[in-house]
Amino acid sequence: MSPDLAAGLARHLSEVLGEPATVDTVQPLSAGARRRNIAVDATVGGRRLALVATLVPAGIQLLPVTAEAAVRELARTAGVAVPELVSVCPDPAAVGEPFLLSARIEGETVPRRVLRLVAAESNGERIATQLGHAMARLHAVDPALAPAELPGTAGGNPAEAALTEAERGVAALLADRPAFAFALRRLARDVPAPPPRPAILHTDLRNGNLIVGPDGIRAVLDWEGAHRYGDPMRDAAWAALRMWRFGADDREFGGFAGREPFVRGYTEAGGDFDPDRFRWWKTLATLAWGIGLAGQAAAHTDGSVRDIVMAASGRRIPEIEWDLLMQTRPS
Repeated sequence: MSPDLAAGLARHLSEVLGEPATVDTVQPLSAGARRRNIAVDATVGGRRLALVATLVPAGIQLLPVTAEAAVRELARTAGVAVPELVSVCPDPAAVGEPFLLSARIEGETVPRRVLRLVAAESNGERIATQLGHAMARLHAVDPALAPAELPGTAGGNPAEAALTEAERGVAALLADRPAFAFALRRLARDVPAPPPRPAILHTDLRNGNLIVGPDGIRAVLDWEGAHRYGDPMRDAAWAALRMWRFGADDREFGGFAGREPFVRGYTEAGGDFDPDRFRWWKTLATLAWGIGLAGQAAAHTDGSVRDIVMAASGRRIPEIEWDLLMQTRPS
């Protein structure tokens, strides 16, 4: 246990909850590219609290932690399963980094473990339906209520903006790859109009950002990439990409189940699933992931981030080319 981290969290809990607090355990749970999740066992005024501290280095935040906390609470109020927020601390002085403190929810988060649980419980269709419910409830929230720090502007066309960004990425990193050039031409030919009902988007709502138990989805995690005034089909398409199936390629949504249970859940909860818009965004998202992989490989080769995982990302680009060709082939 880190004494400095434990002491800092104890001081913070004492201040925000107004009672003496001690922290008995801090145990690393996961570490991503931008954040660390730490299991925290605390005692506050004689009550035992099981918490998770999400530490976010200030220099690489996608959103301020206060904005992430606010959009999480909006989603929770709308009925999306989100861990209850205990406190948010934007001041790095407390523990060295800004952080959020949330109630700890038991369950699996590692995708392959999640899929083993799904196989054991035969609950993949239930989870795909629950994913549709969660997404539709989020998309029903008025984006005008979202924190101003979220990317996105009222009145624009999210598809046009995303395509422009993708064109820049391909020009910079993948200009010599014909499959990407072809996909860009197809996307430019079929750009959808602005969505009938712009929405708050999670942008990474998929297998790997869920807490799952035998009863299904218990919580949606990692709201740092949230947008406002987006196309709801962007969220739906991202959840269906092959990379989030983790080998279960015949089950489109997260390796859980095919499309039908997800669409059923989405429409039951008030969402409007548009297959044409979904198809366009699925191609755009696949292409964007290819740009991301190319960027990781470039970071290794130019020496800015020397890491074998970053280097290996470049070897996955042919997989993305295959996906793009399958998604743009004549029906």
